[in-house]
Amino acid sequence: MTASADFGRLVRRRPSAVLRPRSAGEVGEIVRTAAADGVPVAARGRGHSGYGQALTDGVVVDMSSLAAVHEVAEDRIVVDAGAGWDAVLAAAWERGRTPPVLTDYLRLSVGGTLSVGGIGGTSFRHGLQTDTVVALEVVTGDGVVRTCGPGDELFAAVLGGLGQCGIITRATLRLVAAPPRISRHEVDYDTVAAAAADQVRFVEEGRFDFVQGQVRFGEAGRRVFLETAAYSGGDLSYVEFQHRLDAAEALLTGTGAWFHPHPWWNCFLPASAAVGFLTALVERLTPADLGPAGCVLFYPVFTGQVHAPLVRLPAERIAFLVAILRFPPDDADLVARQVAENRRLYEEARDLGGFTYPVGAIPFTQADWRHHFGSRWPSLRAWKARYDPAGMLTPGPGIF
Repeated sequence: MTASADFGRLVRRRPSAVLRPRSAGEVGEIVRTAAADGVPVAARGRGHSGYGQALTDGVVVDMSSLAAVHEVAEDRIVVDAGAGWDAVLAAAWERGRTPPVLTDYLRLSVGGTLSVGGIGGTSFRHGLQTDTVVALEVVTGDGVVRTCGPGDELFAAVLGGLGQCGIITRATLRLVAAPPRISRHEVDYDTVAAAAADQVRFVEEGRFDFVQGQVRFGEAGRRVFLETAAYSGGDLSYVEFQHRLDAAEALLTGTGAWFHPHPWWNCFLPASAAVGFLTALVERLTPADLGPAGCVLFYPVFTGQVHAPLVRLPAERIAFLVAILRFPPDDADLVARQVAENRRLYEEARDLGGFTYPVGAIPFTQADWRHHFGSRWPSLRAWKARYDPAGMLTPGPGIF
């Protein structure tokens, strides 16, 4: 059963029911009935989380049935939460517009990424996808359909809130002008320190519109490089660039690796510690640690551009997202060792002032979550009690 697992293929939970609502009102009915019966509820977008975050043995609300694009204007687009970012881009592109921030992989749902943050190579300029939201329609844990916007308590509780206080059913997102064509470059480096230094310089100067760092292993050994794009001129279609992972997905699907376990790791580190952490990480990684399709990604973000209070970032002006994207063989013992290594790496990052970006495979306890949310924990706890009084929404992360 598809709803029993996610992209991580590390956790399995068989739901008691999978329901496909036709409206926000039907989502509300599902939530009210489940709450009255003491049954947990989890919304599932595209199931791309890595460690059971959207799984439950209760009721799964399959949001793929709510995936319509309702309105496209010059400055905004209104879409159902089950819509993929590929559909959002396609609809916006017809008007010559685009969301300011797109994830590398476009086949993620709008509701899914808004529940965690949503980061991309333009986040240094525009913040996360949570920072591009104009308004939301949300079904709270009491089954009530509500609307909210910037300045509203529910808005703060839901964006980056990991589904604890409500199920996003519709979003109004900001749009900006889309460049017809772009200029894309890859620049190689001897060390991640040199690459990260240039990343910081590039985002400080605003020289490029998209900046991303990668480490990969190939036949020639380790490769460290920056991928940059300027959204003016060039010979590459903007839409083609945004779909740059389609070919890799097709290849991995063909080989079967797409369906293997994915013990991925994602954390934000303060810029002052990121270079040292990355350098040590890359030195001890081997091709076998990542698999033939794996890589390490690193993105710089200006923390002042990120406003959702439940999205946790280090207390420095610039933070780096560091992501380890592993594609190991389907070997249970190897995967278990990699998940244990993820935990050790998280503790290193935490002790350096880092925070998990909670989409990967890092075992977390309730105490870990209290530490993660820190000064925001009392607010989240109060919002949970107010908007999900039965405590039934999204049990997968194990926060409460």
